[in-house]
Amino acid sequence: MEMSVKIPLFRIYWDEEDVANVTAAIRRGTHWAAGPNTSTFEAMISEYIGAKYCVAFNSGTSALHAILLAYDIGPGGEVIVPSFTFIATSNAPLFVGAKPIFADIEERTYGLAPDDVKQKITPKTKAILAVHYGGSPCLIRELRELADTHGLILIEDAAEAFGANINGKKVGTFGHSGMFSFCQNKVITTGEGGAIVTDSSELYERLKLIRSQGRLETADYFTSAAYMDYVTLGYNFRISDISAALGITQLKKADKIIEMRRKNAKYMSQRLSQLEQIMLPEIPGDYFHVYQMYAIRVKGDKDLRDELMAYLGSRGIMTKVNFHPVHLTQFYREKLGHKTGELPITETLSNQVLTLPMYPALTEEEIDYIGEQIEDFFAKSGG
Repeated sequence: MEMSVKIPLFRIYWDEEDVANVTAAIRRGTHWAAGPNTSTFEAMISEYIGAKYCVAFNSGTSALHAILLAYDIGPGGEVIVPSFTFIATSNAPLFVGAKPIFADIEERTYGLAPDDVKQKITPKTKAILAVHYGGSPCLIRELRELADTHGLILIEDAAEAFGANINGKKVGTFGHSGMFSFCQNKVITTGEGGAIVTDSSELYERLKLIRSQGRLETADYFTSAAYMDYVTLGYNFRISDISAALGITQLKKADKIIEMRRKNAKYMSQRLSQLEQIMLPEIPGDYFHVYQMYAIRVKGDKDLRDELMAYLGSRGIMTKVNFHPVHLTQFYREKLGHKTGELPITETLSNQVLTLPMYPALTEEEIDYIGEQIEDFFAKSGG
């Protein structure tokens, strides 16, 4: 392949069915904000994931905000979170006046380490917010056992892991509730969007109120003249019906998209398996990984990882560090006084991890090119 090739980190998978369903929603000329596609999308998510209830939101971040409100987590409460995550995970407790307590991760799935979570539990702890990193389930069964033992709420941040499962049981159903994101780089996408799944009818009703201004909706607000009372403080966290139309057709393709991702990830692992300088994703035997991201780990220091990143970039291959430690961002250093050295595994891993391109339409030719360039880098670096 020519060096002018451009391989992005991700490329959205869409087809004409997506275009047709969104077009139909627009041409309907009504119910663009709230409408029938939203309830259909929610029902499809519930069935696919295996949860009784689903409430869709305009983003995964809004969904996290809403679920903490629904659980009455607020000032004085603590929520245990990883630092190896997108910042929305740790910001969500701050949205409701609670405090995020960072725990370290383990080195197989890059999720919360149950032993460290146990050490961080205090009388103020209200919930554990566990992240399924990159499309792999974390040690969620062990975390559920820990939560049950200590009487804590377990929330799954499955933003990156739609469709992932353990022995056929999908992530989002191990905790008391689970969040999914449908942002553009996720397994399925509505552009921006998110959802909460749960088996609790009480939680379901509270989430619907929080999502739409605290309004007790007995009919469609936009087409009904009936007065609907406002019974709690709420927000405008609704997903648009146009976005939900896209979600419906994306979800119909979810298994196909996941199969394509897994096929490409398998080929990527085969292609890179002879490189002793890197570690490939390691998946426990009964785990089903959907590879929303494909993250390698460079054996060495941050400088070597960053040099590889720059080398690949110069050859038209985009890569990204997912993630830099949240507790070491300027905001969290200043807000909560966090310092280097608090989470050794998180900090080491963040200096070594590198996300390679991974998406359904990635070709074997492109994967071969990525592999060639990584091999060339280590040959030249003497690594």
